[in-house]
Amino acid sequence: MPVLALALLLATLPAGAQTFKQRQLRFERVRAAFTQKEDALRKLCKDKGFTYPPGELFIRVLKREKVLEVWARDADRRFRPLKNHDICSSSGELGPKRKRGDLQVPEGFYHINDFNPHSNFHLSMGISYPNRSDLILKEGRDPGGAIYIHGSCVTIGCVPIEDEGIKELYALAVEARSAGQARIPVHVFPARLDSAGMTALEEEYGDSPKLLDFWRNLAQGYRLFEDNRIPPKASVNARGKYVFSAAR
Repeated sequence: MPVLALALLLATLPAGAQTFKQRQLRFERVRAAFTQKEDALRKLCKDKGFTYPPGELFIRVLKREKVLEVWARDADRRFRPLKNHDICSSSGELGPKRKRGDLQVPEGFYHINDFNPHSNFHLSMGISYPNRSDLILKEGRDPGGAIYIHGSCVTIGCVPIEDEGIKELYALAVEARSAGQARIPVHVFPARLDSAGMTALEEEYGDSPKLLDFWRNLAQGYRLFEDNRIPPKASVNARGKYVFSAAR
């Protein structure tokens, strides 16, 4: 059934009888994203060896490389790369967000906590900043908030991937949420935190031991995913440090 015809049919159903995808398709921009991108996403998944839609998503943001990676899994237990999107604009510097107005893009372990079909930046998905670590390590009383992955190419602390990119990612995320993935993980790193990336940061930021200690903590979670291809479980201790365990 065409997307528009489906949306008209769904409008006659009570909201409680609809899936998450069906509720999202009530919005014009979401319908347009599916209409414009679904065929290409089906082909992408087929070419990469996934069913469409994939059962689960994982998003990884690498600030220095200015790339947003989309990983997916379906019947396979491990995540595999699906597509990369260029981050077309950035603000702030490498390092975590610690207060409102510092222009920083957060760094840490988050999940998608909002789908906004009426965004000023076409479509957007919220990142669960501030998390418990951010609240413990914040500077001052207000750590800020409202951090989104969105369209367009402007930002103050968010992750813009232009309109065409967000149409694809939003559609995939709606499918994953509707299929039962309550939390889509989003890990945000200053750079690739493999041994070479960490060495480069240590050489460049040798006079910032506190920052390097934070990045070494993030690197533990980065390496767990690289080793297992499953996002690790991340909890936070009383000092704001992440504590990881391999997901099963």
